[in-house]
Parts: sequence; structure tokens; C-alpha cells
Amino acid sequence: MLSMGAYGTWASPIDAALAASHDGRPEYVGVVGDEVWWTAPRPAEAGRRALVRRRADGHEESPLPAPWNVRSRVIEYGGVPWAGATRPEGGPLVVFVHFPDQRLYAYEPDGGGAPRPLTPVSATGGGLRWADPRLLLDRGEVWCVLEEFTGESPTDVRRVIAAVPLDGSAAENRTAVRELSDDRHRFVTGPRLSPDGRRAAWIAWDHPRMPWDGTVVMLGDVAESGPFTGVRALVGGTGESVPQADWAPDGSLLFVSDSDGWWEIRRIRPEALDQAIGPDRAPGVIRSAGLCPGRGEEFGGPLWKIGLQWFHPMDNGLIAVIHGKGSTALGVLDPATGEVVDAAGPWTEWAATLAVQGDRVIGVAASPRSAYEIVELDTGTGHARVIGAAHRDPVDPAYYPEPRIRTFTGPDHREIHAHIYPPHSPDHSAPHDELPPYVVWAHGGPTSHAPLVLDLEIAYFTSRGIGVAEVNYGGSTGYGRAYRDRLREQWGVVDVEDCAAVASALAAEGTADPARLAVRGGSAGGWTTAASLTSTDVYACGTISYPILDLLGWATDETHDFESQYLESLIGPLAEVPGRYRDRSPLNHADRVSAPFLLLQGLDDVICPPAQCERFLERMAGSGVPHAYLAFEGEGHGFRRAGTLVRALEAELSLYAQTFGIDRTDVPRLEFRG
Repeated sequence: MLSMGAYGTWASPIDAALAASHDGRPEYVGVVGDEVWWTAPRPAEAGRRALVRRRADGHEESPLPAPWNVRSRVIEYGGVPWAGATRPEGGPLVVFVHFPDQRLYAYEPDGGGAPRPLTPVSATGGGLRWADPRLLLDRGEVWCVLEEFTGESPTDVRRVIAAVPLDGSAAENRTAVRELSDDRHRFVTGPRLSPDGRRAAWIAWDHPRMPWDGTVVMLGDVAESGPFTGVRALVGGTGESVPQADWAPDGSLLFVSDSDGWWEIRRIRPEALDQAIGPDRAPGVIRSAGLCPGRGEEFGGPLWKIGLQWFHPMDNGLIAVIHGKGSTALGVLDPATGEVVDAAGPWTEWAATLAVQGDRVIGVAASPRSAYEIVELDTGTGHARVIGAAHRDPVDPAYYPEPRIRTFTGPDHREIHAHIYPPHSPDHSAPHDELPPYVVWAHGGPTSHAPLVLDLEIAYFTSRGIGVAEVNYGGSTGYGRAYRDRLREQWGVVDVEDCAAVASALAAEGTADPARLAVRGGSAGGWTTAASLTSTDVYACGTISYPILDLLGWATDETHDFESQYLESLIGPLAEVPGRYRDRSPLNHADRVSAPFLLLQGLDDVICPPAQCERFLERMAGSGVPHAYLAFEGEGHGFRRAGTLVRALEAELSLYAQTFGIDRTDVPRLEFRG
């Protein structure tokens, strides 16, 4: 029998500890012989990333115990941190990046020994970092991205493709690392070797562009020793984003390009490649062809981490692809016909990581009823099944919210995509004359999107009678380049307007209580939240996590290299529009904040440093506006530790309870400044 209770007062079995224990997801899936490996979150173990091994018999184990932490810091967001291969004798060999020292290690999981370092430590700036490794056992090397700091500033850095000897000779000797590319480009991905081993392809780009603005595919000839020779740009450019390139078994080069407005797969056949780059090459544009053009959906995404994959060539000539508009699916593309056949199953979001094992494709997928798990598709039968990190319902799934995929109309009649999660509980109902409170979630990035998946943080609120609206505002990925470009020079305007439009529409249609609307977000979403509180009167309160608050500070020396010129496209060239940086910064409009807010920050955050929060709080001192600040030791950009996640979530609920007049005694009362 349902218990009648006001929205927000409902009891729920989904507490903050439960939500925290399921934070994070498996990443970076790969195959080592007949085994499948990946990295997995461990919130209860100081937020480390474990390496998981699934043996051929289905047994899962974590071969590297704590404190081993398999995670790269290249471009701070990292990238593929491990690679493995089988050997004729001695079992598999795995190389990985250990997060605390960022050294590359070699590990023989069946050898009984500890991991041994392959790379040295540097005391200069952020040191030496590695990502996107490729094991070449025949050469006795691992090829990967090297990020090397040359000074103390976050922007004193160079990136190249490098070869690290597997014999450990570079463990204390930087000169033993062989550089394969020069540092003509600011950013590079790891190399992909052609089937004949003669050529290597990789992605490169330069400031002020981000990888979703414009990248180029670089090609080089592989030498017996020394660096690549004949290095040249092949495709891409300043206005074309190519987030991935790889080789088909026949020697064709495959790449994803948004030159036609959507990230689509294109191919350069071997004969066209030879003609374009050979000694007798003729001038002109290299010929490439789209493999399934005009579908109006994405076959790629934003390259936030080095080595992400949206497609994987198969030995039989087919191509495993992740594609979709908004949500994504795993399919198999026949390049001869352009036909894509999707895997059947409930999954609505596939992470940008794929592996192939014969005629089987392995990925990481989730749905509104399941968290991310390892899924295997048998392309011969079309059957897909979960093989690892299987979702287990920690509570009765009757407590999970049911998302509604909605499209709203914003200013200038533009479309705004959103996922609406109404309050839901099998135990409770609210009075018929009451409207529920809603929290608008602004995702990070901002060049990213909110996936349609089960999130116990959302369920934490909806099962208590508080609705959630995830907004894929203009600038989000998954809807084509034109939708993505809406945010160009409009950050702090379009994102704020779109979130407010969704909130206002929910109130106008009688879905949400207009007096009990909140907004929350982290990183770029924290910016949108703070900008919303300083420029609109839509929200009664907000939760701001590890935000950008001062554009001028962030654009000069208060962030890392990767995003140090991001604002050139999001806001405009600093040299031309400095006033815009001042006018849009929430820091400069702290006097406009009239709604209570919670500010959450990691003290080790080098992307959005705590100094910005501290300056904002100084401006708020004596304002009379209730606010709270929680800063967490040992946390960087995005919280990973279970204790932090619990404290942050309970504080957020307390903020809403106090602001919305909801009586809750099951979480610590958040103490406000004023």
C-alpha cells in the first residue's frame, strides 16, 4: 500500500553510501589472447582504478592489488593506460601507467613477480607521462604518447610519440626513450600501425583548437631505427574534426570526420593512399569516401581522452561501430554496402572503447535499468551477452526512475534535448494538489552530453520525491556539428538559456513546482550553475561542483595545458573581446546571487583550482545569502573516494531540503554561511 507523503520527504533504500559504491564505470576494454581485460573503479579503495582480468573460463580477478592504480594523467583527463599481448612462453605481458608516479610499468601476471618500471621519473614540472600504449613484442618496445614537462608552468609541455624499450633500460635513463615523432604539434594520439608495418597513422592538433574543432591525420613511414620519416598531414584541418583513425586489414585507412556535419566513417583505399603519398604523387586532394553517409547520426565523439575508439576494424573486413543520435548503439558496418546491423539488447549508451576477438566485439554499455557492464557481441549469430562487470541490482529496480526523452523549444525556436526523470517510488505517493521539486542537471564538458543510463545519484533524489532534468543544452555532442557549434562564443549564454528554458517549461506544463527549482553541475556544469544563479531568477538554489568561476584567471594561468585556450572558441579571442571575459564571469557578479548554494571543491584539482572558489567566497562574504563550502583533501577534478561522494551527496540533499522546506533527518544538516 502506498504511503502518502509530500514530495522530497519519502524514505528510500538508496542512500548516499550505496550511490557512492556504484560510482564510476569500467573503461578501456582490450583483449589479451583469449582473455578480456579492462580498468574498473574502486571508490572504497581511495578511488583507485583497478585492472581486471577475465580469463577464458569467465573467471574475473584483479591481478594488481592496491595501491596499484592504472590511470594516466596525459592532458590531465588521461587516456588508454594499458596494453597487453600474449607471448609464446611466459604467459601474457601487460604494460600500464601507475597513477601516483605516472611511470610506465611492465607486468607478467602469471610470472609471480611485481611490476617493473620501464620509464624514469622527472622532477621537472608535471614530469613524464604516458598514454595510449601499443605493444610491439617483435621490436621489444611499447609505442605510446609521451607528455614531457619542460618547466614548472602547466603549459611548459611537449608531446610526442615515443618508443620505450621493454627490457627496462629506460627506467633510469631518459635518453633510452626513442622519439618517433617530432613535437611540431601540441597534441598527438598514439600511433596505429598499418597491416604491413610500413606506416603509422595518428591524430594531431594545435592550440587554440580543441579536438572537436579541428584535427589532422598524420602519416609517417616506419624506419628500422630512429624517428618516423616522410611525416605529412593526410586529411583533416582547422574546421574538420577527426577523432579516430585506424587501418583496415586490406591496408585502407579508416577515419571518422565531421566534414559533412556529422561524425561519419570515411575510407582511403590503398591505391589512393599510395598515389597521394608515394614518390609519384600528383597534386590535389586525397580521395576518401564515406562508408554510410547521410544517416544524420554520429559515428564518433569528442576526444576528451587519448585513444578513445568509436570503431574497430575486424579481420573479415567488417567494422564494429558505435553510432547514434543522442543515445548510441553498437553495430556492425559492411563497408561494401553501407549497411549497419545493430546488436539487439537494452543498452542505450556505449562508451568509446572497443575490442575485437575474432568474430566477437567487446564493448562497455549501459541502459536506464543497468549500469555500465562488459558486453560481447557475436557477429556471426548476432547474439549479445554480458561477460563482465555484470550489473547487479543493489536494490529493487522498482526504485529506479523511468526517463522520458524530451525535446523542448528554447529561444529562437531552437531545439533542446533533455532526459526527464520524474519522482518515483513504489512505496510513496504525493498529494494530488502538490507539484514536485526538480533539479536541473547541467553536464560537464561542456562539449559532452548526458548519457541515457542508470545513475544511482539520480535515483537517490527521484526515490525521495525530487525530480531530475538532465539537459543536453546547445553545445552538447550527439546531435551533429551545428548543434555542437551553438555554444561557440556563447558559453554562459546558450547553456544557461537552454537549462532555464527546460526548467521553465516543466513548471509551465505543471510537471514541476516553479518555486522549487534547483540547478546543479560539475566542472563546466558548475560554470553553468554559477552563471545561472548570477543571471537568472529561475532557481531557488544550486549546487556548484569544482567550477570555473573566473574566465580571465582560467584563460591565463589557472588551468592545465589541454584546455588553456578552450575559451578562445567558447567565449571568443581574449585579445579581441577581453570585456566579454569579465562580463560573463560569475566571480564578477557575486552580488547578483540571491539564492542559497553549495560549493564543492577538490583541493588537488589542477583543472579548476580551488583558488577560484576561494575568490568567489570572498566576494560572497557578508552578502546575507546562505551558502556552504566543502573542500576535500586528496580529491582532484571529479570526486572518486567513497567518503567524499557520500558527504557531497548528503550535503546536496540537505541544501534542497532546507531551501524547499522539506523535513529530513536522515542526512547531516548542512551549515550555511551568510
